[in-house]
Amino acid sequence: MTQPAPQSAYRKREGLGVWEHKGKVAAVGIGHSDTARRWDGTAANSIGAFAIDALRKAMADAGVNPDQVDGLVIDPGTTTGAHWDDQPLPWDVIQAYNQTDDPLDGIAKLSAEWLIANMPELTNVKFTRYGPGCMSNAIVVAAQAVGDGETHTCLVLKGWHNLAGRYYQGGAAAQDTVSGPGVWGQMWGTRAGTVDAWTFQEYLTRYNKSHDLMAPFVVNSKRNGLLFPEGFFAQHRPDAITVEDYLAARWIVKPLNLFDMDIPIMAAAAYLFTTPERAKDMAQKPVYILNHCTTRPKFGLAQGLDNAQASTDSTGRKLYDGSGLTPADLDLENMYDGFTTFHPYFVEGLRYRGMGRGDFLDFVQGDISLEGPNPISISGGNSGSGRTRFWMHTDSIQQIQGRAGARQAHLKNGRPDTVISGGPMPQGGDFTVWASSPD
Repeated sequence: MTQPAPQSAYRKREGLGVWEHKGKVAAVGIGHSDTARRWDGTAANSIGAFAIDALRKAMADAGVNPDQVDGLVIDPGTTTGAHWDDQPLPWDVIQAYNQTDDPLDGIAKLSAEWLIANMPELTNVKFTRYGPGCMSNAIVVAAQAVGDGETHTCLVLKGWHNLAGRYYQGGAAAQDTVSGPGVWGQMWGTRAGTVDAWTFQEYLTRYNKSHDLMAPFVVNSKRNGLLFPEGFFAQHRPDAITVEDYLAARWIVKPLNLFDMDIPIMAAAAYLFTTPERAKDMAQKPVYILNHCTTRPKFGLAQGLDNAQASTDSTGRKLYDGSGLTPADLDLENMYDGFTTFHPYFVEGLRYRGMGRGDFLDFVQGDISLEGPNPISISGGNSGSGRTRFWMHTDSIQQIQGRAGARQAHLKNGRPDTVISGGPMPQGGDFTVWASSPD
């Protein structure tokens, strides 16, 4: 049975120096499924079907035959809030696929075993591993595995399902008691957005800023998302928002409004990682991984601004130290944005374009468009394309390959050399430095 990655796979401490596998791992292929707002109950549109589609597209995009693949790294979880609770099992869907001992495999979760059982073309996969919680985690696990020689041609997958009904009303939220990390932040029924709203209000107060100053950033992210053909809004709701729309939006948990939140969707994405030597014979330009790092959260009653800033400062230091880069070397940032108010902490922590603490809201009043010299969240992130936690990684690879289409950054004649992406949370997540050169 596939197991989560060991702690030794993660670069968590500061001061580790340049990553031992810098430039020795390359991303080549990308595959995306279609998107949907919710599952329609059919086998053809289950998260298992979407995952298989994304994996096959990633191999085809890289020009790799399935029998060349020897590794598979996935996040087995496929939701943060759409849980299967006390519903009849859809046996027609379950029986449409080769099953594991968990009937919800391929419907409300994924396992490496289920995927391999339903992809008979993957005849040589010897290495499987889980990077739980996020595509960001799966990426760093796969990168370390390729660097360590555990796999040489590795598929990396993240899927998201969304079921009928209200999000965050099932699973642990439906229980009478709270356990695990939830005891620190969910004791009074709070759910997604509440503690983040507290933290952002602290940010606004500390730096004497207004929530209204977020408008240019969110409008720009929505615009970038509409230029992402793989994304939900580009496919299903191609309507731009204006500053006026943002300022008039209803509060969800003040000071976060409707457009500060991301929308749960159905989607899957996959990448193909390999060694630079093998990448030379593949169909797309290799994008080299110069470093990865991990920051893990400290538990508390709330995230808190001090914790968010200390964590993102540490993340920035680890990313630059392990890659040998400096903030001046960074062409683009693609940090997580689900919710939009995460972004200031991340970008300031990276010292992107010389930003210091409290500078973000003033900075985004300038030109942050993809056409300008200072693009912000050029992927559009979750805000622009729906909750998946993988748009920022796809865009980072595409930007360096020159395959971002209408979303391609204009700086350096459309050929950025370095991008950082990662998430999910400011206080903890997994992060990657991508580059056009292994050096």
